[in-house]
Amino acid sequence: MTAHPTAPRSRRERPAKPALTREGIIATTVDLMRAEGLERVTMRRLARELDTGPASLYVYVRNLAELHAAVLEELLGTVDLGPVRADGDWRDRLVRILMSYTSLLFEYPGLAQSALVARPFGKNYLNLGEAMLELLDEGGLEPDRAGWLIDLLLQFATATAAEHASRTPGEDGAPRHEAEWQALAAGLTGASPRTHPRIAALGPRLLSGSPQDRLTWGFHILIAGAANTPLPEPLSPSPADAAYAGDAGDAGD
Repeated sequence: MTAHPTAPRSRRERPAKPALTREGIIATTVDLMRAEGLERVTMRRLARELDTGPASLYVYVRNLAELHAAVLEELLGTVDLGPVRADGDWRDRLVRILMSYTSLLFEYPGLAQSALVARPFGKNYLNLGEAMLELLDEGGLEPDRAGWLIDLLLQFATATAAEHASRTPGEDGAPRHEAEWQALAAGLTGASPRTHPRIAALGPRLLSGSPQDRLTWGFHILIAGAANTPLPEPLSPSPADAAYAGDAGDAGD
């Protein structure tokens, strides 16, 4: 008996692909980041996961930096803002929120490096900023200083997490830039008392303390410094001033 070749399957019989959405793209990016690491999430890899072409993704996100900012915005919803309503010194409660934010970035090291240049701007980011400002207001910090301080605090947290990312294990299990870190430690601890007496006197103490202790201390230094350091007068205008004035003008039309 002659075998009949299998008839080609009609495209109409294939299940329809889910419609692309910005939310779906971000959710898929988060899943891939958790499974493979952010450095492996390219537009091409993401498009393959979503069964589409890379060009289709740019309808929803302009570039990879914007995608990373959107992913960070999504994950900021997990930052613990509970300390705002907790008991205790307002400074310690603020640091607890900042430590929660930094722990999030420690969990996703590649995202920390992207966060240095890709800022989120959604509801979760606003909730974080509002919580920080509420605690600074409770502490009596004048509004202008508080506005500058939250930027400094988040920059410090993000940069610390990004530095930590360079020491996390790579594909071969060895910490990245370990040789550079060891060279720095050797250079500091081996400094000559004749040419660099102060560095030689401190020696290992220059690198002492756990990352968490140094981070917590740094937050308290910034908070205390802002309370005692006035802003420059008069303030120079920023690009945000013009944008805000334009928005206010549009709202009045």
